This record gives sequence, structure tokens and C-alpha cells, in this order.
Amino acid sequence: MKALHDVNELLLTVASWGTIFFMGVIAIVIPYEVFGRYVIKSMSIWSGEVSTFSLAWASMLGGAVGLKKGYQVSMTAVLEAVPPSVGKVLKGAGFICMLFFLATMTWYGTVQTLINFEQTSPAMGIKMGFPYACMPIGFFIMFMLTVEEVLAFLGVAAPEEGKA
Repeated sequence: MKALHDVNELLLTVASWGTIFFMGVIAIVIPYEVFGRYVIKSMSIWSGEVSTFSLAWASMLGGAVGLKKGYQVSMTAVLEAVPPSVGKVLKGAGFICMLFFLATMTWYGTVQTLINFEQTSPAMGIKMGFPYACMPIGFFIMFMLTVEEVLAFLGVAAPEEGKA
């Protein structure tokens, strides 16, 4: 569990900094696009792709960070309305569904990344595997975080904070 926790902390750090980076790119490119379109009356051909690809990466990495922080939608009212034993079964079923969904999306994202890897983007000419890679990477991080949550839910000892 300690090794999984350490790996997840590293993945979360990378995802957090990646989200910050891609949001920064968006914050620079979008005003640049608006300025170019309405003031200069000329737009760069690359700016639309950069902002779109950055949004995809920020969404997937930010989704992983949000999952860890508990920002996902949940039905706590249902879990609180039923007896604790039923609530535990429902929570376990939710974890199973979540793991299945995240594993499927990681696999599907990997397949799509590989299928589209040699395709090039029209404006920048980069391999489309790079923008597509946000899907399997983001869903893989979410999967790993959920595995850690499931193990904690099952009673596997959580790592002690502040100890190496």
C-alpha cells in the first residue's frame, strides 16, 4: 500500500503541474487568438489547435486531481439513507463500476492513441498520438487513485502520513 501511495503521489504531482501548465497555455493562447482576430484581423494557424489540445490535457489531468480531492459527483444522500451495511455494499459496487469504467477508458484511449498516432494535425503537423495520449494517461491516473481508495475501503492499512 505504501508503494502504491508513493506512486500515486508522484502521479498526482505530475498531473497537478500538467494541469497548471496547460491552463497557463490556454490563458495565454485564447486572448492571443481574440487579439489577433479582432484587433490585428489576422490569426495564427496554430493557435486553435494549441488551445484545443491544451484543453484536452488540462481536462484529463485536472479530472485525476479532482478525483483525488473528491470533486466527483456522488450520491451521498442514498448512502446516508440506507443502513450502514447496505451503504457499504453500494459503495463497493460503485468502486467496482468505477474500476471497470476507468480500465475500459484507459484501454480504449490507448487503442485510439495508437490508431491515430501517425495522423498529423492540420495546422501544426504534430503526430495526433500526442493529443490523444491525454486519454489513457488521465484515465490511468484515475484508475490508480481508485485502486488505492478500494484498498483503503477493504481495510488494507493506509500509509501513515509523514513517515517514509
